[in-house]
This record gives sequence, structure tokens and C-alpha cells, in this order.
Amino acid sequence: MEFELRAAKAKLEREQKERKDKARLKLERERKSKHEAIKQREAIEAAQRIRRLDVAQAKLKADQMTEESLLSGKGVMFHHILEAVPYQGSGDKIKLPSSCFTELSDQGALDKGPMYFRLSKCPLHMEASGLENGGVTHSGVLEFTAPEGFVEVPPHVWSNLFPATPSSAPLIEVRYVRLPKGVYAKLQPAERGFSDIPNHKAVLETCLRQHATLSQGEVVTVNHGELTFKLQVLELKPSSSVSVLETDIEVDIVGSNSTSERTDQHVLLQLDLGKTESGYVEEGKYAYYKFSIDNDVSDIVASEEATIMVKLETDNDGGDTDLYVSKHPIMFPNQHQHEWSSHDVGSKVLIIGSKDSSIPAGVYSIGVFGFKGTTNFKISVAIQDNSNRSLGERAASSSSTVDANSVECRNCHHYIPSKTIALHEAYCARHNVQCQHAGCGVVLRREEADNHIHCEKCGKAFQQREIAKHMKVFHEPLHCSCGVILEKEAMVLHQSSVCPLRLVTCRFCGDMVQAGNSANDARDRLRGFSEHESVCGSRTTPCDSCGRSVMLKEMDIHQVAVHQKS
Repeated sequence: MEFELRAAKAKLEREQKERKDKARLKLERERKSKHEAIKQREAIEAAQRIRRLDVAQAKLKADQMTEESLLSGKGVMFHHILEAVPYQGSGDKIKLPSSCFTELSDQGALDKGPMYFRLSKCPLHMEASGLENGGVTHSGVLEFTAPEGFVEVPPHVWSNLFPATPSSAPLIEVRYVRLPKGVYAKLQPAERGFSDIPNHKAVLETCLRQHATLSQGEVVTVNHGELTFKLQVLELKPSSSVSVLETDIEVDIVGSNSTSERTDQHVLLQLDLGKTESGYVEEGKYAYYKFSIDNDVSDIVASEEATIMVKLETDNDGGDTDLYVSKHPIMFPNQHQHEWSSHDVGSKVLIIGSKDSSIPAGVYSIGVFGFKGTTNFKISVAIQDNSNRSLGERAASSSSTVDANSVECRNCHHYIPSKTIALHEAYCARHNVQCQHAGCGVVLRREEADNHIHCEKCGKAFQQREIAKHMKVFHEPLHCSCGVILEKEAMVLHQSSVCPLRLVTCRFCGDMVQAGNSANDARDRLRGFSEHESVCGSRTTPCDSCGRSVMLKEMDIHQVAVHQKS
């Protein structure tokens, strides 16, 4: 009986312990569940609080953006994120979808004058592409023909927004803004050579005529014939972004900050009169120099008291060069385009005087072409005085009068005193020989006769070592871009006065343009205007005397007809 009581007691104690353990576990589970519920509730409340803060901040930012848009757009609020696609065009005018035209028109933007837009990279695109600094620029609008959701961007705007090629389809922020008219701009070329362009400010003005805006820090690309220059906008007034439509801007062009001598295009190196410069040129390439002639030197050369001497001394190391000279606007003379040239083998001297053509004051260019091998050379330009030479020529002419007792030598045709004619003819016949080529008749030493030959095509006389170069330079066919094939001299004449693709300076904008065809207007054809000049001259400008708007091509007629007395 006692054993059963002890067993019952142990069982009861065991059951009580199990109930206590279960109760304790239940309390712990309830405590844990309550703690987790509290944590979950706190997390939900924190997330809701963050969401409310984000919504509030987004609303505040939206309100600020709306206020900024209204202020910058002067009552017009236009803000879109569009996908940018490039199109081939000039200037800075973009193409927007037709829905943007409706939205802007409904807000009266068309009545406020030209429309300008602030373009910037979308922050989402910057994060996706890993770009830290987003490009910002401004533009005008060309037309509203882009597909919905897209904005078509010209190369100028594209290069300023995306200096590096974007890895994915770029998104840009397009915002309508109002810009003040610019009054001052300071620009700096990226490389040397822009100031060498004749009337380079007029060329820049022609380029900016295709732009609606300028922004500080952006790069403007200027094309002049085959040359391309990039200019960075350093400073603008009265704002960091301005309108360049219907306004006169004072432009300062500072010197290039490039210290490198290397460039992707030709550069004219300064050559002072009387100073020798050293250089080298590789085969098939050009080295270019420029020198200036002032009015005093031009008058002296025109009076035939002096000539301009271009001297090129080369090392005898197997190389050879050609020398070309031209006056601006031909900046880079070459085999096709030049005014003076020398193709002597080795060193050469080119004399330019008033007998060749008029030598007006201005800038002249020299092109040294590497005809064969790499050639080291020294080049100089000097003014050669002709006064002493003229006195010598007059003295020689006065002393060259034929003596009455002189007799002409039958071999060399020089007049020799009759007393010594027999001795002279015997000596002359043994040592001298006359060239039998038609029209030549040059008397040569017998040992030099074999080295004296004539070109089979043009008949000019050369030494044996010069004929190969002469045939290559003067008689090898040259191909013009217009399709004409001519020899050198005919090609120079063709490209200077006939070729429709030749570059000429427009008398109205100062830019280098293709000559093209004649003007469509008969009156413009009679005045010698090209097709470009006929269109370019149709722009109007206020007359300085009366303020009336007159076409540029009619300004001279207006001055004579209206202001002749004044």
C-alpha cells in the first residue's frame, strides 16, 4: 500500500512539473509573440513614417519645381522627361513631339516670342550609367515632328550633354525657360589656328546664326571650309545662359590654352621677315608657315624697288621638297591651289615681285611639301632691295653695245672683236656645243651637254636629275573633286576660277563656302553673286545713316540712291 502511495505521489509530482513546464513555455511563446508583434508594428509605423516623409518631400520638391518652372518660364510650366535620339543637323535647335506643341500653345508660350529649353541628363540615367556629373545645356526648338516620348537632338547639343557615349538609351529632362538676350561672350579655342582664319569673327558670327542660345561651359563647333575648330564658352553676360537671337553680342576670343604642338589639322606657324626658322617635313605631308606684308612693304614691291624672296634650304640627305605660296583667303597652299611655286631639286629660292601679280598688304601662307623622304630644312622670307641690281643692269646694258669692229661667233653667237674671232671660234668649237632642240639654242660645255635634256611634253629644259620630278609634278594627271582630270598648271587654273566646288569667301558673311552655281536671280547673276551670296545677301541690316532695314546686297545701291549727297 505504501508503495502505491509513493508511486501515485511521484506521478502527481511529475504531472505537476509537466503542467508547470507547459505553462512556462506558453508564457514564453506569448511573450515572444507579443515582442515580435511590437517589433513588426514598430517597423510598419517606421515604414509608414518614411513613406509619409518621402511623399511630403516629393510634394515639396514638386511644388518647388513647379514654382521654379513658373518663374523661369514666366507663367508657362513645361517639364518632361524624354528619350534622346540624335539627328543630323546644325545649330542647337531640337525637335519635340506634337503633343508638346499643344501643351505649350495652350499656355500661351507661342505669344511670348522664341521658345528656349533647359536640357539636362535625367538622374535615373545618371545612376544607371554610373555618371556623376550631369551635363546641362540650353536650346531652341526647330519643329514639333519627333515621335511621342522622344526628343531629337542635333550634334552640338548631343556632344555637350553626353561628352562620353552613353551605354543605354539616354533620358533627358526638357524644361521650358525664358532667357535674357546676350550682350557679351568670351570664347577660347581648344587648339591653335582659329585666329589664322581671315575675318574669323565674321566666321564665328555665321556659325552662331544657326544657334538660339549659348550656355557657359559648353563647346561651340565652327566649320570653315575643310577646317573644324572647337571653342569653349568661358563667360557670358548678363547671365550664364543667354539668347543669341536678334541681339548684338560683343565677342572676345582669347588665345588657346593648348601647349601641345600637335593637332589634328594644319597650323600656320609664324614666320617673321628676315628671320630663319628650322623644321622638317615627312614625305607626302605639308609644313605650313605664314608671314605678313604691311602697306609700306606692299608699296615698295609695287614700285619694283624691292621683291619678296622666299628661301628654302634643305639638307642633302636624299629628301626633296616642293614650295608653294599663296595669299589669304587660301590659307593652306597645295599642289592644286597656290599662286607661286618652286619645284627645283634641293634648295630653292622663290622671288615674288609686282610683275607676277599685285602684292597687297595682308597675310601670306607658305606650304613646304615633302616630295621625297623626310627632309630637314631652313626657311626664311626677306625683302630684297632691287636698287643696286637695277644700277648694275643699267651699267651692263650700256656696256653691252656692240662694237663696230665686233663679229658674231658662228658657234655661240656672241659678238667677239674681229681681231680675235678666228682664235675664239677655234676654241669655242672644241669646247662648246649648241643645243639643237627647237627654240632652245643654249650654248653648253661639251661635258655638260649630256646632262641637258628637254621634256617631251612641254619642251622645257632641265638637267638629267630634274626631269623625273618634273614629269611627276607637272604631267601626272590630278583628280579634282568635281570629277575633272587635268595636269598641274591646268588644275591650278581650274580650281582657282572654274571649279564649282572651290572655296570662296562670301562677301556678306565672310565664311568660306563652295562657289557652287550662279545665282537664281538674274540681277544677282549680273552682279557676279554666287548662289550662296544671293541667299546670304538677302538678310537685312539697319542702315548706319537712316536706320532703315536694307538687304545686305542692296546696301551699296541704297547708299548711292538715298545718301549720295551726305
